[in-house]
Amino acid sequence: MLVKWIRCTVTDRRGFERGQRKWAGLPGEPGFRGQGGGWSRGRQGVAHVFAFWESRSFYDSFMARSHDRLAASQTGTYTNARVTLFDHRFDVKTGFEPRFTDADVVRVAHTRVREGRVDHFALMQEKVWNPAMAGSPGMIRGLFGEAPGREFLVLSMWHAAAEHGKYRQERVERLSLRAQTEADVEALTGDVVDLEPSWTV
Repeated sequence: MLVKWIRCTVTDRRGFERGQRKWAGLPGEPGFRGQGGGWSRGRQGVAHVFAFWESRSFYDSFMARSHDRLAASQTGTYTNARVTLFDHRFDVKTGFEPRFTDADVVRVAHTRVREGRVDHFALMQEKVWNPAMAGSPGMIRGLFGEAPGREFLVLSMWHAAAEHGKYRQERVERLSLRAQTEADVEALTGDVVDLEPSWTV
């Protein structure tokens, strides 16, 4: 599965949200699996959208045919758009599905890993972070994805921001030491996204 992560700074909120509803046409596209997103909790006016495709070839075909028509209605409503594509490597918890209807919040962690540390980083994700996250109350599902250039994405869906907050306070420091995160990670950015139900496709 291919994961597309888009983040941008919205300059015309009403126009952007109106345009966001135009993506309701996506389910007819071959290989499309789901899309959702919302507003950053920590950064004013920053929107995140996550789209899921069966494979790179289905996605490329969509980009060549229908994308520009659907995207046209949002032209001029945002700046600083950044798009990254990740290949799904494994689930956090089990049976990831690109559904957004049962979650209120998405936590996204974006990591650039040091050269020579990719295998260790992926192993620690699987053996240390995944079990801790999967066992946390309120965590619904998640995935671990990889992009070229030693870039990784951990996407997790939560019932509520408070539950994610509890997981962070109680465990992150201890887990980081165990996973030797500092030795693996060159750069780490993250955000907590309040999902907008009307953006779910």
